[in-house]
Amino acid sequence: MIDTARPTPRAADRAQLRTAAPPPEPLDVAARRRGRAGRRRALTTDLLGIAAWASAAVAVALWLASPGSHTVVGIGGWLTDAGIVAGLVATDLVLVMLVLAARVPLIDRTFGQDNAIAVHRSLGKPVLYLLLAHGALLTLGYGASAGTGPVAETVALFSTPDMPLAYLGLGLFVAVVVSSLVAVRRRLPYEAWHVIHLLSYAAVLVALPHMLSVGSALAHGTWQRAYWIGLYVVALGLIAVYRFALPIVVTLRHRIRVVGVEPIAPGVVSIHLAGRDLDRLGARGGQYGVWRFWTAKTWWHAHPVSFSAVPGHDRARITVRDLGAGSARLGRIRPGAFVSLEGPYGLFTTRARTAPYLALVASGIGVTPVRALLEDTDLRPGEATVLLRGADADHQYLWRETAAIAASTGSTLYAMVGHRAWSRESWMTEEDVRRGVTLRSVFPRLLDSDLYVCGPRAWSDLVVREARLAGVPEHRIHQERFES
Repeated sequence: MIDTARPTPRAADRAQLRTAAPPPEPLDVAARRRGRAGRRRALTTDLLGIAAWASAAVAVALWLASPGSHTVVGIGGWLTDAGIVAGLVATDLVLVMLVLAARVPLIDRTFGQDNAIAVHRSLGKPVLYLLLAHGALLTLGYGASAGTGPVAETVALFSTPDMPLAYLGLGLFVAVVVSSLVAVRRRLPYEAWHVIHLLSYAAVLVALPHMLSVGSALAHGTWQRAYWIGLYVVALGLIAVYRFALPIVVTLRHRIRVVGVEPIAPGVVSIHLAGRDLDRLGARGGQYGVWRFWTAKTWWHAHPVSFSAVPGHDRARITVRDLGAGSARLGRIRPGAFVSLEGPYGLFTTRARTAPYLALVASGIGVTPVRALLEDTDLRPGEATVLLRGADADHQYLWRETAAIAASTGSTLYAMVGHRAWSRESWMTEEDVRRGVTLRSVFPRLLDSDLYVCGPRAWSDLVVREARLAGVPEHRIHQERFES
């Protein structure tokens, strides 16, 4: 059930807090500033989305403007042209997927890396269907024009230069998409899934010769050819810079190592890290990094984990729950282990705020970004309200730290302890359901707040659903999903 928890800070702590930072802006001034920032982010998001779809439209338009693209003879010609369009759109979307997965800072600041990856995943099936349609329609179209059957035409195509690479690329894409299906991915070890997913890069590369050499669509000296080569260079260049080169530079610059592993609850540890100029990472409270611990048993597994405290000059901390074999090994890492980092990433920060008040809801290990976000925010008394949920006493990770930060900022903190209700689908405990507790009752200023929610996916989705039904605007809902 929900209980209030508002530890009173010492006077010395308050005095130190007041002198540590300049006084916050008046609430109405801060709200107007955040509103302008939110509108700028929304405009940038719209422009990036339009640009992504416009690239596919440009690809098709260039093909339509090319000589001979309007010469359609019979059913074979219609099928062939439909296959070409499907292939152009599919290839463009594949390159968009690569850009979304490249962890480009501009995309992260605008969309959030988790949202970019969600879009990346959502494009997987459409791309596969378009590629299959591309192959099938071209085979049928060429066969109809030549008066041969699909089997004979497939054999003929396979003997064409670069076409075996095209079929190989299609096979690799099928493997990547199938491995990403939820039912399949749950049965695969992370390492196996990750290796298969890397095949998408190989699929793009092996398909390029076929695209440039087969047919007249991308003939030498055409704008189409220059356009597509430019797209490939941009997409693969962003991958090379932000997925490989930049993480190496960050890792070598900051020289991060493990200095301690602290058990804080059954199956949960805080990993204390030391490094050089860690405050220059630019990490904000609520963000996460992709961590790789270079030991014999952990080097092959990258872990997306939130900072559980705002990094200092030479110290940082993450808190990890045992959710599988990979994360379980982190609890046994010894001090001195070398650590590489990609990031920080994520929009689960106060940069996304547009409202005058702040509502924070966290469950289980989802407390980690919420605790860091609260620590990193200049707040007036009463500006923020925090709700922490745990199934029992063993699931109250970092609650005392979070309560102390809430108290020092004059924030209200509530605790909800107990298993989720069984009588109805709810994010609350059975007792709170019977008492009629709602988001509006916990957060009286909910409609004037930015709502940050972090916890297991099924639970956090229920919180967000209630927020939407209560009338919270979509741009004020910030969700970070942790797998249960």
